[in-house]
Amino acid sequence: MTMTDLWVGRSIRRVEDPALVRGEGHYVGDAALGMETARFVRSTIPFGVIRSIDGPCYTIADLDAAGVGEIEAVLHRPDFVNVRQPLLARDRVRFVGEPLAVVVGRSPEEAEDLAEQVVVELDPDDEPLVHPDDSDTNKVIEAQLATEDFEQVLDQADHLIEVVLTSHRQAALPLETRGAAIEFNRRTGRLTIQASTQAPHIVRTAVADLLQIPEADVQVVAPDVGGGFGQKLPLAREDIVVAWLAWQRRGSVAWIEDRSENLTSSWHSRDQVYRVKGGFTSDGELLAIDAEISCDVGAWSCYPVTWGVEPLMAMGEMSGPYKVAHYRARTRGESSFRCPMAPYRGVSRPVITASLERLMDTAARRLQIDPVEIRRRNLVTVFPHTSATGVAHDAGTYVESLDAAVEHFDLDEFRSRQTEARNSGGPLLGVGISTFAERTGYGTPVFATRAMGVTLGYEKVTMTMDPSGYVEAAIGASPHGQGLETTLAQVIADQLAIDVSQIRIVHGDTDRTPYGWGTFASRSMVIAGGAVHIASGRMRDRLAQVAGAVLEANADDIVFAAGRATVAGTDVGVPIADLARIAHHHTERLEPGTPAGLSEEASYDPGGTFSNACHIAEVEIDQETGATTVTRFVVVEDAGRLINPMIVDGQIRGGVTQGIANALFEEIVYDEDENILTATLMDYLPPTAAEIPDIEIRHLETITDATITGAKGLGEGGTIGAPAAVLNAISDALAHLDLAIDEMPATPERVRALIRTKEGGR
Repeated sequence: MTMTDLWVGRSIRRVEDPALVRGEGHYVGDAALGMETARFVRSTIPFGVIRSIDGPCYTIADLDAAGVGEIEAVLHRPDFVNVRQPLLARDRVRFVGEPLAVVVGRSPEEAEDLAEQVVVELDPDDEPLVHPDDSDTNKVIEAQLATEDFEQVLDQADHLIEVVLTSHRQAALPLETRGAAIEFNRRTGRLTIQASTQAPHIVRTAVADLLQIPEADVQVVAPDVGGGFGQKLPLAREDIVVAWLAWQRRGSVAWIEDRSENLTSSWHSRDQVYRVKGGFTSDGELLAIDAEISCDVGAWSCYPVTWGVEPLMAMGEMSGPYKVAHYRARTRGESSFRCPMAPYRGVSRPVITASLERLMDTAARRLQIDPVEIRRRNLVTVFPHTSATGVAHDAGTYVESLDAAVEHFDLDEFRSRQTEARNSGGPLLGVGISTFAERTGYGTPVFATRAMGVTLGYEKVTMTMDPSGYVEAAIGASPHGQGLETTLAQVIADQLAIDVSQIRIVHGDTDRTPYGWGTFASRSMVIAGGAVHIASGRMRDRLAQVAGAVLEANADDIVFAAGRATVAGTDVGVPIADLARIAHHHTERLEPGTPAGLSEEASYDPGGTFSNACHIAEVEIDQETGATTVTRFVVVEDAGRLINPMIVDGQIRGGVTQGIANALFEEIVYDEDENILTATLMDYLPPTAAEIPDIEIRHLETITDATITGAKGLGEGGTIGAPAAVLNAISDALAHLDLAIDEMPATPERVRALIRTKEGGR
């Protein structure tokens, strides 16, 4: 086949979309129709003692009496405080929105009425510890890492430059909130759970463990999922409670979270403060980084990734794309009387990148070096590269992506416009650069180093070709809108020389798929794609055996193209569909000992690969209001081999949008007494299409040997790089006032307050 004959690399339309466009998607809310409805009664205060709960409800006492277990997110580290989480609050409440009790009604309306009949007596108290029975401190994880001779190298630096960056809380805000529709089958004694989840197999294992029933008696199905962004990766205590209700009542029960519950009670993210000090030479070389990182991790740990996911990532990946050899980091996670934290697209890396890139811009200004040049002097150029924290970077284009982005943006032209606007008293213009490397597609070799109670990582596939020549690939990964069905089909189609319309990807059903870890962390195309690549290669070898027997040729001489198997150098061949029929229905024509049918399995468990990118943002600031508008955004990224460039661009645009939201708009706010103030979309501000500019995307392709397909992950990259670019652009716009912003979101109030400091307090 020529390159133009290949499916990989083509921007074909997503096979998932037609049903969704026609309004024929199937979501948890559809499955819940006609079921009894569960409604949770939640705490209205952030901390206090439960005196009584009265009304037509189930409480933790009912779960305890039934022997239902508690969630335990384990991290095998001496600095980790392990706290078991009851499914409903026991004795105390720890955040506004914590579930206290649950009612069941014949309809959502009846359930709402029943919930209002539940009377809860809570006594606020002044206990400063979130978990006084388990720990005498609110520090739940505290770790540090330092390279040899760090202090000596830092002391020798010509300049010590420090930034303190604050990232306020966010919510992932998926379009579809969390929910589960659960049916108990009285004939089989099985539970079927349709859940809006990113990780069906994790839910299945947890339900079986906590309800103490065989895992074979639980089926979990993730139907169409309206977004997750990490919020639907951790185990939801509500899902377990509703599963128990269906089991206990021997019927069907559903729970659909409303938007207020999602904002107050579903997982938050990125409430972090970074104090980062860089030791630079006079010519701008970064010699050493010293980082102190504090993360508010909320009231409870999340299963399976634990309290440690944000603090430990922040410590381990702080050096980013730079070749700094000396490094020290101290990180801590502190529990609080706030909603628990979990991974959100990018996890800690948007804050890591923002702090590093603010450090680079601050150093450039202090040392009077061009911001592009100081990055060029410090970016990694020799690969493979091992970071100061011991992380191996495979081949990338760190400097090349920076140069390509700067050339495309035309910085000289922008500087002319910026000067003209300042001189004319117009809006303030600024440009910001962000360079980063994103660790993607890592399996158990990386997760094993994290010492979690569960070691995630590998992915498996079971692939069959039926007698008609159609292929079904069942995967353990569970996509929820990323276009994975299309891209995996493209990989298979090239391997087997068939059309993508002949391929079906099966996912999200624990009865039909091999055990897998779901979709998160920019991993699915790399790891599930690798497993699919291996399995389809084995399937091709099986077809070659069948073709060799039928065509009386050596299997090694069989070539595949355009739906046919042909003897190399001849026109003697047979359609692949005919080979499939023979493999199933005429095994007597095959060599003795050849297995009947066509079925293959494969798994893939790589060590990971690094994508990289450069983002450039242009902003315009209204001096009177402090409002910031992003007027232009450029991305040059390198994610290795692009399986489907159109899907790649969609992932980048979605990620950048969330990154701009992180930088300018979205913030979960608590008052000084830990009462949440952003409980509706009247108060929490996601961007619309009107706030997001056209995102200009350019691609580089470094075909890595760290993955079997040559592809790298990229799902989180847009979110990782965008906040830093926007913050740097705002700071550039304010630079003539000797001002900078190191807090996100950079709301109009915060920007205006900065400007006021130069206006004599007006």
